[in-house]
Formats: sequence, C-alpha cells, structure tokens
Amino acid sequence: MKKEFILRTMVVLAALTVLGGCGGEKEQTIKIGFNIPLTGDSPKVGEGSKYTGDIVLEQINGAGGLEVGGKKYKLEFIYVDNELKPESAVQVAQRLINQDNVLAVLGPQGSGRAIPAGGVCNDAQVPMISAWSTNADTTKNRPYVFRACFIDPFQAPVAARFAKEEFGITKTAILYNLEDDYSKTLAELFRDSWNQNYGEVVAFESHGQKDTDFSAQLTKIVASDAEILYLTSYYDLVAQIVPQAQKLGWNKPIMGADAWGSADLWNLSNHSVEGYYFTTHYAAKGAQGKTKEFIDTYTAKYGYVPDDVAALTYDAINILLQSIQNAGLTGDLQTDRDNLKNAMASLKNFDGITGKMNFTPDGDPQKEAVVVKITPEGEFEFVKSLAP
Repeated sequence: MKKEFILRTMVVLAALTVLGGCGGEKEQTIKIGFNIPLTGDSPKVGEGSKYTGDIVLEQINGAGGLEVGGKKYKLEFIYVDNELKPESAVQVAQRLINQDNVLAVLGPQGSGRAIPAGGVCNDAQVPMISAWSTNADTTKNRPYVFRACFIDPFQAPVAARFAKEEFGITKTAILYNLEDDYSKTLAELFRDSWNQNYGEVVAFESHGQKDTDFSAQLTKIVASDAEILYLTSYYDLVAQIVPQAQKLGWNKPIMGADAWGSADLWNLSNHSVEGYYFTTHYAAKGAQGKTKEFIDTYTAKYGYVPDDVAALTYDAINILLQSIQNAGLTGDLQTDRDNLKNAMASLKNFDGITGKMNFTPDGDPQKEAVVVKITPEGEFEFVKSLAP
C-alpha cells in the first residue's frame, strides 16, 4: 500500500507539472504537443499548423489564458518536427507523451504518419486529434484518436459523383503515390466507386515518393481514351506531375483531392494548375464570418492565405480547448486525459471555421466536403458543397 501511495503521488506531481503548479504559487499551464512536419517534402503542412497554433496562443494567452472551472490556464504548445516520416512521427508521439507529459497531441496531419502515431497515442491512452488525416484507419478502433476532417471513404465517392455530374464522362485515369497510404487508398476508393457507378477506369498508374520523372505513367494515360485524370498525390508532387502531363499532350480536365490544398501549389506548379478542381475542406475565397476573421488574421500576420491544413488545425485546436473546458481539470494527468477523451467523443454541434460537426463513435466528424476551382490568380474558389 505504501508503494502504491508513493506511485500515485508521483503521478499527481507529474500532472501538476503539466499544469504548471497548483493554487496561486505558480502560473498554471496546459501542455499540448504538435506532431507536425516542419521539414521534409511538404514543410508547408507543418508551417501552417505551427502558424495557426501561434495565432491561438496569442489570442488565448493574451487574454489571460483558457478559463477552465473558474481558473485561468496559460497554454503551452510544443512543436516537434516529424520530418514527414512515419518512424519519426512515432518517435515524436513517444517523446510528447513520455518526456513532455502533454495532456493531448495534435497531429500528425497526413495519414502516413497519423496512422502509426495514432497507435502510440491510443495505446498510451492520450487523446490525439489529426487535423488533416483522411484515411479511415487513423481512428478505427482507437477511442483516444480523433480528427477534424472528413474521411476518404466519404471524399472519394462524392468526388466521383461530382466528376460525373460536372463533365458527363464515363472513362477516367488515376495516378497516385504508391508509397503514401493516403494517396493509394483514395485512388482505390475512387476507382471502385467509378467502376461501380459511373463507367470505367481505363488507366490506373502509380509513382514513388521520390520520383521526379512521370513520363512513363503519363504517356500511358495520354494514350488511353480517358476523359479526366484523377490525381491523389500531395501538392509538391502535383506541381511536378501536371506540367509534365501537359507537355506530353494532356489537355483534358484534371481533378484532385485535399492534399492539393497548399498555398505553395500555385507557384510550385508554375501556375499550370489553373482551371482544375479538387475536393477540400473549406474555400478561402468568398469566406464570411469567423472563417473570414481567421483568414484575415493569418494573412496579415504571415503574408499569404491559410490553406485547408491551417484552417483544420484551427478547428482541431478549438475542439481540444472546448473539450478541456467541458471536461475540467483535476490535476491528475491520466484522469484528465481520460476525461478529455470522453468530452471530445461527446462534443455536439461544434461550429468550426470548416463547418459544423458532430463526432461518430470512431472519432470522425460528420461534415460536408467542398469542391474548389483554381482561378487565374491562383485562388481556390468555391464551386459546390458535397453532402454524403
């Protein structure tokens, strides 16, 4: 019993360290870890996540902190680079949980990192929320893992439906990243939906993460009788693939998915993506209300319009903060983690800047997707909302 008492006391002291002390002796803080790619092939994903976190920190801490149970707690966000690598994402999750003693983890954002890191967080019983991971396996059978975005089994069928209705076509080609779970799964889901409901996938080609020459795959696609190309790769690869496709003679529509939604896409592609469509989580052009307020704040501070990763990160942070307020804080770290998980699972009618949402038992929000078109100025302009 004495050993158990000592152990319990150590756990409580660790929790009080996370909260920065108790009573009026020290400023109380809430630690949230960010498992994000600040380097690697898609650094803009991590940049948007960190920049959004800094905006929230400035807003909340500038007002004295987050009020929970009548007390004010300063927020501390710990940003750690996962290099866009699955093994690094696992190591970052372990560090944030075991060394930094965070209350919750935000990220990883991409599915290739969120799936393995989600396993770590769930096993440790630490709440995790990914802003941008759309693969269903991220949250499946993981009660401590949540997301702020829709999932690919929803995105792919509604994208296929939009392509059929918008272009009146029957034959499609698909090009995807074989080394990325997100890209591969989305391509397969789109293929299956198209073949079952709308026509035939006449070319189904893949590439690697480090490929720079896509001529072999694109030559087959151009030579096929496909009427549209569906491209599920990340924006940095899209920026290389599209100009090569056009150079090889592709002059038909190209449609993509939410991994296109980076502020870097326009310049990296040398403006070659003009006029193309992709499914995503919000449209910055024409936004109103608190969505516009966030866009204006972000743009004024950082000099460019926030992409969907930034907007979803803003929602993910506020889902955590609202749930912390709903759950309260006891000073016992594991109790607070458990209570936070339960509060997130029961959150209703959350009104985010990317839409209103409730959570399914799997930790997935029920929300619409949007289709945007890339304007001649490189803006992502709203075209249509896509309901299930």
